[in-house]
Amino acid sequence: MSAWKHFCTITRHRRLVRRVCFKMGLYWQGLVHDLSKYSPAEFIPGAKYFVGYRSPNDMQRRAEGYSSAWLHHKGRNKHHFEYWTDYLVDENGKVGSGFVKMPVKYVAEMFADRIAACKVYQGKDYTDASPLEYFQKGKHRGNFMHEETDELLRKMLTMLSEEGEDKTTKFIKNTVLKKGYESFKGTKYDN
Repeated sequence: MSAWKHFCTITRHRRLVRRVCFKMGLYWQGLVHDLSKYSPAEFIPGAKYFVGYRSPNDMQRRAEGYSSAWLHHKGRNKHHFEYWTDYLVDENGKVGSGFVKMPVKYVAEMFADRIAACKVYQGKDYTDASPLEYFQKGKHRGNFMHEETDELLRKMLTMLSEEGEDKTTKFIKNTVLKKGYESFKGTKYDN
């Protein structure tokens, strides 16, 4: 039964992402979003750890100490900032993290992904402020995103919270995807 519920959850999530992506003109990304979730490497652990109110990846991580499904997923889906994380070795051989600035179209897909995830897991309690609140709640774990990517996503989520989904997706389609990281310059979100 959990396999069927997991299938329905990821299918609903993909449908919600597709709807937001289509509003932004990201048709191909909307169609192929998260297809890897149907692969055995992700689907089997997802069904095993399905609880319905939070990601099975979190549940697998709690049970096993890591999520094999997440490791598979983040390496195949460019809308996750973790896909864009590398390591750097300085001239002294010291290893550090390298956070790569994401292409804007994937930041927009990440925006859609966060809306859909909040709608799926929060249900009737979802508001346009939910994705921003979830984003801010994750800040206590540290910032593992390129500084400019983090700022762009935060501005998009703030606009969503204040202006709503229709106005924000229209702005992303007509401005952000054309002007890129500079798109909020001169707006009330430019801080």
